[in-house]
Amino acid sequence: MELQQIISKMVGDTGLHCKWLNTLSLMENTGARKISACEHKTDVTLIILKHAAEEHRHAYYLKKQIAKLSEGYSSYADPFLIAPAESRLYLSKLDLEVCKYLKSELGLSGQELKFGAYLLVTYAIEVRADELYPIYQAALDEVKSKVNVKSIILEEEGHLEEMLAQLKNFSNQWEKHATKAVEIESSLFSSWIGALDMELATVSI
Repeated sequence: MELQQIISKMVGDTGLHCKWLNTLSLMENTGARKISACEHKTDVTLIILKHAAEEHRHAYYLKKQIAKLSEGYSSYADPFLIAPAESRLYLSKLDLEVCKYLKSELGLSGQELKFGAYLLVTYAIEVRADELYPIYQAALDEVKSKVNVKSIILEEEGHLEEMLAQLKNFSNQWEKHATKAVEIESSLFSSWIGALDMELATVSI
């Protein structure tokens, strides 16, 4: 199924919808922790602090939305997630592949590698978020759900602008590197969507 169909199917079932929200919360939380992990010991910018804080807020907000649908889902344990293995490893795989690319292409290491990976991984994820969350919100609007992700959409748009500004300072070939990061993410996203589709195929609604 296409992304829109998958999201619509999950939104149409309370249990799946709760798992979907919890999975998105997990992934936002993972992103926030990865941003914090790449920080320099002393040279921490306001943008990085803001971005990590907002990703944590997204994780909290998504988790809180679950209460509008059902009780429980307090943990990120596998039974409370959609495609748990793939969802947990998604960002780690992206980070690993981008690091490999930066080592090979630019010879980066240490803190420079961490920062470069932060820029490219975050850019690719923000590009994806700019597609995914509006599709999700449209599905919510279609069924007049109490859940909404409009505030996240606004913040993700701001993040993308901030990442573009940082990438332009990072390299005069930033477009080439950003395109590669998006290419890597697109492959991982296709695998993740495939895992979601396979899991939904086993569920009767």
